[in-house]
Amino acid sequence: MPSFTRRLAFGLIAATAFTLPALPASAQTKLKWAHVYETSEPYHKCALWAGEEFKKRTNGKYDIEVFPASSLGKESDINEGLSLGTVDIIYTGQLFAGRAHGPIAIGGAPYMFRDFAHWNAFRKSDLFKELGQGYEKKTGHEVAALTYYGERHVTANKDITKPEDMKGLKIRVPDAPLYTMFPRAVGANPTPIAFAEVYLALSQGVVDAQENPLVTIQAKKFHEVQKNIVLTGHITDALLTIVSGGTMKRLSADEQKILVEILQQAADTCTNDIVKLEKELADWFKGQGKNVVAVDRAPFREAVVKMHMGSDATWDKATYDRLQDIKATTN
Repeated sequence: MPSFTRRLAFGLIAATAFTLPALPASAQTKLKWAHVYETSEPYHKCALWAGEEFKKRTNGKYDIEVFPASSLGKESDINEGLSLGTVDIIYTGQLFAGRAHGPIAIGGAPYMFRDFAHWNAFRKSDLFKELGQGYEKKTGHEVAALTYYGERHVTANKDITKPEDMKGLKIRVPDAPLYTMFPRAVGANPTPIAFAEVYLALSQGVVDAQENPLVTIQAKKFHEVQKNIVLTGHITDALLTIVSGGTMKRLSADEQKILVEILQQAADTCTNDIVKLEKELADWFKGQGKNVVAVDRAPFREAVVKMHMGSDATWDKATYDRLQDIKATTN
């Protein structure tokens, strides 16, 4: 190599050595947790706590950033993101997860549970663990926890006291097929609309009604554009916390254990918060001038239960019977 060329090469190497930043001995890994709920809701607050706790217990090795309110996409998008590598952790409804593994959707079907105690026993059951394992086998992603989302109720400007009052009602539902079971059973017209677009759809009359738990109705301010809150309690709903399989593989065995423990603790805390809020919100809505209607749920349930093992079912009879045989618990 000519002397000029050698001097130029060595000069460039020396310059590079001075301009490149030094890498830390152990770089922090950032993880993304996506969901579609508001920052005011317990789900988001518990996700923030879990992120801080995981950071603390791994001595700052991991930093979980939580993306609320559909900021990384609608619910179907963030489910896909688990496989695409664009998200690491998500909250999602069981019916969305059921697109990948049908049986896990059973926990989100209308009137599948007798009451909260029955649901609470289900989330602690071997059946739920097996459903999660089935989902992981299909997708590679791990179901880490189940958080109570609340009883879903109908809101509408039309007066509703019985199933027949919902005939022809154009009601918004989430964009997952099984959410249409309840509306179809009572003769309503289910209309899938992304969560972030529901308020606008209600205010512009694109749909006449929607259905969600009281906590969500308040957080999303649906009561501002709906006169009646009809306590149908048609789904005892819950959110799965799912961790991407790719993310889990990058964690050590101890880190995996710590993360799952934290996510389950967050789910327990959030569940308790939602239960408490549900008990308070009916009176709060009444104070806002809304009609909170305590309907007889029996005829609504009767219309739906006959569909549990019909063509909509993505579970088998054995799974259905096992769920129905679970004994309720208050613990």
